Amino acid sequence: MSSPLPGPVSSTEAIRLALRSWPEVDRYLEQYKGVIIPLGSTEQHGPTGAIGTDALTAEAVALELGRQSGVLVTPAQAFGMAEHHLGFAGTMSLQPNTLLAVLHDLVLSLATHGFERIFVVNGHGGNIATAKAAFAQAYGTATSRGLPVAPRLRCRLANWFMAGPVMQHARALYGDREGQHATPSEIALTLHLHPSLEDKQRPLPEPAPCGPIHGPADFRRRHPDGRMGSDPFLAKADHGAEFLSTAATALRNDLATFLTAA
Repeated sequence: MSSPLPGPVSSTEAIRLALRSWPEVDRYLEQYKGVIIPLGSTEQHGPTGAIGTDALTAEAVALELGRQSGVLVTPAQAFGMAEHHLGFAGTMSLQPNTLLAVLHDLVLSLATHGFERIFVVNGHGGNIATAKAAFAQAYGTATSRGLPVAPRLRCRLANWFMAGPVMQHARALYGDREGQHATPSEIALTLHLHPSLEDKQRPLPEPAPCGPIHGPADFRRRHPDGRMGSDPFLAKADHGAEFLSTAATALRNDLATFLTAA
């Protein structure tokens, strides 16, 4: 491939795989081998946070990353491994083995067509271990099926909320009130994306401290309102715009390096 990044585009519509035809994808693959998958979760985010937070934020960061880089972005995988949140209404979870199978099959589908570098923008910490296991299994399957891309197939998990500049900005804005779940940083991004969510925001009691995560009943007991040490009322929509730009810029450098790595 000549250059790993096609280059910035003016609109996210230009890089959404869902809006491309198959001949357009074929032409893309003649020069570029990278693709971005947004991976989120559908789970509770405290009494004032949107249940779709992890999927909404992962998709937004992935689309902005795609706009900046020109790399195609698939539809978001909105369901993740959120078993520990099932004590709260509205949470929809995949079991780890189900999520592993889904990610494995998505990677293999893309690899079959010639995509060699799968960059997964993740919005949920509970997906991390399973996603990495899925990648390992996909490499083995690609080899056993004799896919031409198997020797070059690579997957990378990029957790947007853990990018260094994002964590530094969250710490500067919120300090220890950032917490670990239903954080003001992720809530801020949803406020930027969907202003109607402002109506849900209100001051909340002191949150339960961060702690271990076991099953849903234990999580509900330790964290009665779903938060882990966080104060989402600190979130502002303009903070969300900053987080979106910061995350996409940080991941763009990671993406460029990943697409050219051996």
